[in-house]
Formats: sequence, structure tokens, C-alpha cells
Amino acid sequence: MAAARADSGISDSLSPQDKVSTFSSLKSRNFRFLLTGTVLSNAGQWIQQVTLSWLVYDMTGSGTMLGSMNVVRSVASLSMLPAAGLLVDRASRRLLMLITNGWLFTITLSLGLLLLFGQPRIPYLFVFAFLGGLTQTVDGTLRQVLVFDLVPRSHTPNAVALVQTGWSLMRSFGPAIGGFLILWFGPGGNFLVQASAYALIAITVTQIRFPQRRPGATNRSLLQNIREGITYVARQKVTRTFMFMGFILPLFIIPIYGILPPIYAKDVFHGEADVLGFLLSSIGVGGIVGGVVVASLGRVQRRGLLQLAALLLMSLTLIAFAFSTTLMVALPLLALSGFFEMIFLTTNQTLLQLSIPDELRGRVTSVVNLNAALSPLGGLVAGGGSDLFGGPRTITIVLCGIAACIAIGVFFGSPTVRNYRLGQAMELNATRPPGTTT
Repeated sequence: MAAARADSGISDSLSPQDKVSTFSSLKSRNFRFLLTGTVLSNAGQWIQQVTLSWLVYDMTGSGTMLGSMNVVRSVASLSMLPAAGLLVDRASRRLLMLITNGWLFTITLSLGLLLLFGQPRIPYLFVFAFLGGLTQTVDGTLRQVLVFDLVPRSHTPNAVALVQTGWSLMRSFGPAIGGFLILWFGPGGNFLVQASAYALIAITVTQIRFPQRRPGATNRSLLQNIREGITYVARQKVTRTFMFMGFILPLFIIPIYGILPPIYAKDVFHGEADVLGFLLSSIGVGGIVGGVVVASLGRVQRRGLLQLAALLLMSLTLIAFAFSTTLMVALPLLALSGFFEMIFLTTNQTLLQLSIPDELRGRVTSVVNLNAALSPLGGLVAGGGSDLFGGPRTITIVLCGIAACIAIGVFFGSPTVRNYRLGQAMELNATRPPGTTT
């Protein structure tokens, strides 16, 4: 009963007793504003990724330079991750969201104006990547945590799936918009669009009714708070196992989506920015469908097995994509890979977050989010491998082959993942009332 009362207090129109359906979490006014702001944030980031990737490759012609850009972002993320979790757990979440989005608006607007009225220079792009990486680390951690503040536990798998579907929606339309904006207005115009998105996000933040949080952990030192998050991950087998599973995407799959498409567009399919937009958008289309499917699963139990199957099938479809020679074949394969990626990503994130207590959620999430810092390392391997092997196909096959082998190995070697059920995650989290985090 106590848990039910706590649940009902975090949402204005959604209760734990409501039936979980595909869009049930949208009954919550607070969650609707959070989702809207997150979708806008994703839109800006995807347009930014297309623009930065195109600028760097167009100016240098180097896959290694594309990877190096992501290494800079990785350094920023790694340096900010410990503080990000602590800020999320201790600071006012409304104020923190406003500050992060205000800073992203400022640096994005500044780069857009520099590109419009000055000569594009690689150092500008690297500085922007570093400053953006610092801030987006905090913003990303905060948005993950807020889902568990604003909806009842019984609806959190559905809410996470809807957030990820919005991410895929913008991965679908964002790159296409970015590609066409490059043709129509140039890179500077893209960054002005992103700045406008951050201004709109600030409006959504002011509309969210944040739950009251208990004071706690504020008298401990910075190092003590950081140590708590690391210690929890080290001691909890379920959290640790699914965290390591989460490392697979940024190391082996995300680099294929984030680094290699400009090379595929120019060197394999002999196209321009519009072809790049089509390649990235097809991944997003598949992700949208995958997100809706996961949101509709309700209380389907075998989430650990579902995660492994999605990883294997995603890897195999990307290997098939690497062998394709025409866009007519390549685009459906990329869409299928995006479908399986979304199932894997949403399932992994849901099981991870349900294994974390509310009072440690920000700190533990910042440790878990180390996987995002690994993506640039994978990107450097992907970009350098493309240069080394004379194109993107061989390195795609190598990276996806490793991911497929991991999926098979975990299936046979880890009953923790293979047999894990959603009911176990819900039971583990049942004694932790939401909306009362520190």
C-alpha cells in the first residue's frame, strides 16, 4: 500500500492500477512534457551529428579524423560522468535541466554564427564537441532518471520504450533534415535550428511538476557519493551484468551507425548529403517500429532472452548490409538492424534501471553511462579500420561478427541474462518507493 500511494503521487493522471498498453504512460502530463523535451533534444543532437560528420569528412576526407572527433567527446564525457550522477542526486532537477539546456543553446548558437559569418575551421568543431559532451552527459543522465520519478513502476518499461521510440523517431527524421539543411542553408543553418530546439526544451521543463524529494546524502563528501555508486555496481550481479551487456552497442554497433555512414554515402553508394540522410533515417524508421513493439509487450517476461536474440539478429543484418551494393537493398537492411537495436537497447536500459535503488539512481546511472564514453573509442576503431581496409565494409563485418559471437557466448554462458524475467526486476524494485529519491 505504501508503494502504491507513493506511485500515485508522482503522476497527475496515471496510477499503478492502470492497464499497461502501448501508449499508457502518455496519460501522465509530466511524462508528456518530459517526452516532448527529450524528443526535441534528440532532434538537435541527430542534426548535429550529421552536420559535424559531414563537415569533418568534407574538410579532411579522413575516417580517422571522424573517429578523433568522437574521442574528444569521450574525454569530455569521462571527465563529467562522476559529477553528473552526484548533481542529479543532490541538485534541484528542474534547475539542473534549465542550466544544461541554456548552456547547450549558447554554444550551439555561437558555433552556428561562427560557421555562417566566419571561415569553418576544424578546431571550432573540436571545441564544440568537447563542451557539448560535458553538458550532454549531465542532461542524458538526468533524463534517464526522471522517467522513474514521473511514472509508476508498473509503467516504467512502457515509458522507457516510448522515450527510446522518440529517440528513433528523431534518428529517422533528424538526419534527413540535417542532410537537406546542409544542401539548403549550409552547416551554420543546421546549428541555428538546434539552438531553437534547446530554447523550446526550456519551455517544456517549466511545465513539469517535479516530485518532492527527501534530503539525503548531502552531508557526505564528493568522493564518498561517487564511491557509493561504484560500490553498488561492483556488488550487485544483476546491475553489473546488464551494464556490461550495455557496453556492446557503443563499442561495436553505434560506431557503424555514427562514423561509417558518411563513408558509405560517398565511397560505396557515390552520393551526397541526401544519401547520408537516407542511410541514417532508415535506421531510425526501424527503431520507431522496434520501440512501438517493445512498448506493446506489456508484461512479457523473458526480457533477458529477448535482449540476446535482438543483439544476434541486429549483428547479422548489419553484416548483410555490408555486402549490399545498392541503396534498394541497403536501406531495408539498415531499417531491420534499427528495429533489433531498439529492442536490445530498450530492454537493456529497462532491466538496468529497475535494478537500481532510487536514492542511488543518479550516481549509479552515471557509472552505467560509461558505455556512452566507449562509443568514441569504437568510432576511432571503425574510422581507422575503414582507412586501413580501404573502405567501410570489412570493418563493419569484423565489428558485427564480434557482437554476434558475444550474443551466442552469453546465451550459453550466462544464465543471469538468458533466464532473466521482467517479474524479477519488478520484484527487486518493489520495496523502493518512487518519487522519494534523494
